[in-house]
Amino acid sequence: MKGNVLIIEDEPDLAELIRIYLQDEGITSHICATAEEGLIEIQREQYDLVSLDINLPGMDGFEFLQSLRRENRIPVIIVSARQADEDIIMGLGIGADEFVTKPFSPKVLAARIRALLRRSKTPGDEKKEIAFGIFRLDVGAFTLWKGEDRVPISIREFEVLLYLAERPGKAFRSEKIYRDVWGNQYGDISSVAVYIQRLRKKIEKDPGEPVFIQTVRGMGYRFNPEAQ
Repeated sequence: MKGNVLIIEDEPDLAELIRIYLQDEGITSHICATAEEGLIEIQREQYDLVSLDINLPGMDGFEFLQSLRRENRIPVIIVSARQADEDIIMGLGIGADEFVTKPFSPKVLAARIRALLRRSKTPGDEKKEIAFGIFRLDVGAFTLWKGEDRVPISIREFEVLLYLAERPGKAFRSEKIYRDVWGNQYGDISSVAVYIQRLRKKIEKDPGEPVFIQTVRGMGYRFNPEAQ
């Protein structure tokens, strides 16, 4: 898996360690010590993914991500010492695709980055679209459209929506969705509910009374493409 990753990390030794492990995976990378440098680098170079620390000098990682998401849907994996639920929910809520807490295994982080790159570059579905209501999913472009308007959506949000949309009428528990979409058997299963909530805000007329992504009591979540 080839790719070009921007590492935004103010701890030089840690940044270099991540770079070395990515290099072993055949992935090139560039290191920035501040969020401000990272925003400039994103404009200068084409990157496939950003590895982002939160605690940075000057602009922090959350501010960087908010600024990035105004114009760019590049996958972002947050790597942070912050472990509070509020920080994880915040990061996912403003557009991160993964959240990895420190300390971590560089080998595992490299594997997660590789998996996220693979999912964001999966070929073979260039012309596939899934329509529901006034929405349509362009699978090859990882894009959600509402009529003629493009709806901002992160890679992970798209993956969760696509997973359900490709299996209409079937209910899936959070554990199953997490295992299949995140690729992990164990982890923060509550992430599924966070992403479902975010998706409902984007595709439901009334997120409190969802018609496309329905909750089936005791069974999980079900996608209903026939809803209007």
